[in-house]
Amino acid sequence: MKKALKVLGLILVVLLLVAAGAASYINVKGLPYYPKPTLVLEVKATPERVARGARLAKMLCVGCHFDPTTRVLSGRRMIDAPAQFGIIYSANITRHPQRGIASWTDGELAYLLRTGIRRDGRYVPPYMAKLPHASDEDLASIIAFLRSDDPLVAPSDVPTRAPEITFLTKFLSYVAFKPFPYPTKPIEAPDPNDTVAYGRYLANGLLDCYACHSADFKTNNYFDPPKSPGFYAGGNALLDANGRVRYSANITPDRDTGIGAWTEAQFVHALKGGFRPNGTPILYPMQIAVEMTEPEAKAIFAYLRTVPPIRNTPPAVARVAVAADADQGKQIYYKYSCNSCHGDAGVGLYDLRKATLKYPTDVDLVEYIRNPSAKVPGIKMPTWEGVIQEDEYAPLVRYVKTLQLPRS
Repeated sequence: MKKALKVLGLILVVLLLVAAGAASYINVKGLPYYPKPTLVLEVKATPERVARGARLAKMLCVGCHFDPTTRVLSGRRMIDAPAQFGIIYSANITRHPQRGIASWTDGELAYLLRTGIRRDGRYVPPYMAKLPHASDEDLASIIAFLRSDDPLVAPSDVPTRAPEITFLTKFLSYVAFKPFPYPTKPIEAPDPNDTVAYGRYLANGLLDCYACHSADFKTNNYFDPPKSPGFYAGGNALLDANGRVRYSANITPDRDTGIGAWTEAQFVHALKGGFRPNGTPILYPMQIAVEMTEPEAKAIFAYLRTVPPIRNTPPAVARVAVAADADQGKQIYYKYSCNSCHGDAGVGLYDLRKATLKYPTDVDLVEYIRNPSAKVPGIKMPTWEGVIQEDEYAPLVRYVKTLQLPRS
């Protein structure tokens, strides 16, 4: 018996040493490498492709790659990336020849977007959304946009900062997170007239809505989305522009905890307008899909009605406490959760610290806040007309002016 226990003990020691060695190897080596892509592909840019690619990029790429300082897709710290992954920076994807992707081939771009493997062979974990299920035409449209003369991809010499990833990210990249296989046959989007099928494609295959609205990024099934735990039932811990936790909403058709009681019109308004049926704003990291067409939003709603309902109420998040004697404008700023996008200091995903340069008078700034899209078509800021009370605009503007950068 003693001999058996001794042998068992030796085996455990050996296993622990092997595990420690493997962990040390993974920690030092970092993210895994795979064979460099050799895909030969040439995307023909047409006005139609560039236009659709611009719409798709604004829904898929801008949220992570847009830098409010450079005003282009030069990359930034992804303040909403899960802390378990580490400190993550998105890449410069402008047309800069060295800092950006101007020197990448269409095949290298397509391979990265499909599989998650960069042109040097290094794997990019799930903090970069991949498009393994997107149609060939939609993929080509995105690449055509990235090659275009759109101001968003104008060359920027801002270098891409290397992410400071955690051991967990490295470990999962060897045992759980794997590159997607490049498709072996053409992928076509369903006919938009088949509303449910097209909505399924948009939600699961193109926009990855389930990735945020299921239980956890770490347990999502990116190969077969409906197998993700808590599929569309929400509760995934996300971060706002200040790094505070917010939980994704349940958007299954459960009537009590999901969107089962919502009408199609209410869903479309929430998705494109930014307000729930009860009048509360939808907060970052969820962004309003102003680029989405109404038929696309209706198709997603039609698909979500077919998802199995799950009764789940994600944890509520308390509003940021503001001192009772704080400036009235500051109280209003937090009342309407302006800090969710603009940050506590006026800079977050969107930088409002130069607002008075563009809108120098109080009247100009109030009119912008009332109806931002009238001043900047396509902006992702919701229309506050009829939401913010009339007597709140003046103190709100006074407070916003305290957040401005010093004039040079």
